[in-house]
Amino acid sequence: MPKIQLTTLINAPIEKVFDLSRSIDLHMESTKQTGEKAIAGKTSGLIELGETVTWRAKHFGIWQTLTSKITEFNRPNLFVDEMVNGAFKRFRHEHHFTASGNQTIMKDVFEFESPWGILGKIFNKLILTRYMTKLLLERNKVVKEVAEK
Repeated sequence: MPKIQLTTLINAPIEKVFDLSRSIDLHMESTKQTGEKAIAGKTSGLIELGETVTWRAKHFGIWQTLTSKITEFNRPNLFVDEMVNGAFKRFRHEHHFTASGNQTIMKDVFEFESPWGILGKIFNKLILTRYMTKLLLERNKVVKEVAEK
């Protein structure tokens, strides 16, 4: 199962970075290249423990929907979202935050599994891991830019 780990250093307080990272509105801004919109569940504001959001976005030329749920929440250090319905066989995205002086270290641990057995594994290796890394890097760039204003 692929695992993407990213670390982003942000010159902002941990509480601000944590809240921006769980903002539905900022997430839509960071994924505008895919036309991503929140269409059900929590559709704006800050998502909380136990809440779900359903996203609609265009990936690889196909409109897709995906519902995720916040399954762990420890403000301002951690929240986890996991897919409950969508194109993946499964995914889990851990968002870790650590204060370091006046900065925040934001770490993403994103694990996913594609359907389709061996074909899914080949697709992950050749295309999907790089694609998902690029989406996460763009999201983190937007969080950093907004947090540091």
